Amino acid sequence: MELVAEKKENENNNESSNATGTQAGLDSSASVSAAGSDSNSYTLTLNAKDADEFRERLARDLKAGLHPLKHKFVFWYTRRTPGVRSQSSYEDNIKKIVEFSTVEGFWVSYCHLTRPSSLPSPTDLHLFKEGIRPLWEDSANCNGGKWIIRFKKVVSGRFWEDLVLALMGDQLDYGDNICGAVLSIRFNEDIVSVWNRNASDHQAVMALRDAIKRHLKLPHGYVMEYKPHDASLRDNSSYRNTWLRG
Repeated sequence: MELVAEKKENENNNESSNATGTQAGLDSSASVSAAGSDSNSYTLTLNAKDADEFRERLARDLKAGLHPLKHKFVFWYTRRTPGVRSQSSYEDNIKKIVEFSTVEGFWVSYCHLTRPSSLPSPTDLHLFKEGIRPLWEDSANCNGGKWIIRFKKVVSGRFWEDLVLALMGDQLDYGDNICGAVLSIRFNEDIVSVWNRNASDHQAVMALRDAIKRHLKLPHGYVMEYKPHDASLRDNSSYRNTWLRG
C-alpha cells in the first residue's frame, strides 16, 4: 500500500511552491488543500489555530525534505493486569510511546516497535490520531463505536500491519470519521478493532466495514462485529455482547 506523500522529483522547486501556495490558501476558517508534486493531494477543514499549526508543520516538513501525512498519529501501549477491569486502572496503564506526522517518522517508529507475536498477553497497542486518547469516554470517541475482527495469533501481525498502512495512507472510506485502531493481544487469539466517531451514522459505519474488508482482503469466513462505546461503558467490556455482525 502506498502512503500519501509528495514525489521527490524536482524537490527543491516543488517544496518552495507548495509551501507558498499552502500558506496563501489559509485563513481564519481555512479549508486547506495541501498538494504535493504531480497529482497527490488531500483536503481537510481546520479552524484558525489548527490551520496555523498545520501550515507550520507542513512548511517545516517540506523544507526538511520529509513527506507529511494527512494526520498526526500517536502510538500508545497498555499492559493489562489479568482479572482487573476497573476504568481507572486501565487509564493509569495507558502509556504514550511515540508520535509522528511524516512518512519517515512513521517508519522510524514502526520499525522499532516490538512485533505482535512477541508482545505479552494481555496487552493492547493503540494507533490514534493526535488529540484522541484510546478511551471510550474521550470526546472524539464517546458517541462512536468500533468494528472488531478476531484473528488467529499466527496471522494477526500481517493484518495489523496492512491496517496500519491503510490508516497512514488515508485509504479507508470516511477517513475523517475514523479515530484510530487497536491491536489486542490475548491468550488464545488477537483482536483488531477500528474505532469511529459516530455509531448512529449507519452509512458511515457500514462503509467503514466494507473498506476494512477490502483493504485487508479478509478471507471468507471472517466475521466482523460492531459495538458502540456506550454499550462497552455499560457492560465494562470491549469485545463481549457485540450488537452487529457483518
